[in-house]
Amino acid sequence: MSRHLFLVLGLVVFAANAGEQSPPKTTANDSHDLAYSLGASLGERLRQEVPDLQIQALLDGLKQAYQGKPLALDNARIEQILAQHEAQTAADAQAPQSEKALAAEQQFLTKEKAASGVRELADGILLTELTPGSGSKPLASDEVHVNYVGRLPDGTVFDKSTQPQWFRLDSVISGWTSALQQMPVGAKWRLVIPSAQAYGADGAGELIPPYTPLVFEIELLGTRH
Repeated sequence: MSRHLFLVLGLVVFAANAGEQSPPKTTANDSHDLAYSLGASLGERLRQEVPDLQIQALLDGLKQAYQGKPLALDNARIEQILAQHEAQTAADAQAPQSEKALAAEQQFLTKEKAASGVRELADGILLTELTPGSGSKPLASDEVHVNYVGRLPDGTVFDKSTQPQWFRLDSVISGWTSALQQMPVGAKWRLVIPSAQAYGADGAGELIPPYTPLVFEIELLGTRH
């Protein structure tokens, strides 16, 4: 449900609750106070949500719609504007969370990069060689036969193979595609993959939050074209 519908419903509920009080007699002051209270409630919400709102335009739209007069904008334009406002509001609400997640990622990557035995590959991927390999290296279009464990930065396992798996290198996250082309058969590596080479701003469902770097231990058992 859109935010502007929530706003309208809030006013309807407010008015309904006022009506349920069933005062014995409605006076001119009662009508004035109800109208003023509705305006105050609306104004408080709009002050928080749209601090730079043009009040006169708001009053014009409110008056014309309430009195059933022709509106200055057609319905399609109104819906477009409200949808854009809703999308921008949602994006603004997400921004602080995104900034916090990016800061946490950078802190994690900086710590990992400083660890002993770590070297940096292309695109910021961090490699620690656990077992050397001497076989051939796969091409981007090859399939790879691997054992692997995937962890979040806090060590939580989000995926692992229970037996060796085949994957096409052009169908996995870009961090795998990039790093495994440099990995000889027989090697076992620990990879720290930045979120930009994994699931980025979208994350992956409930398992992987947005802007989350991933840690993999991968053993390359074989390749095939």
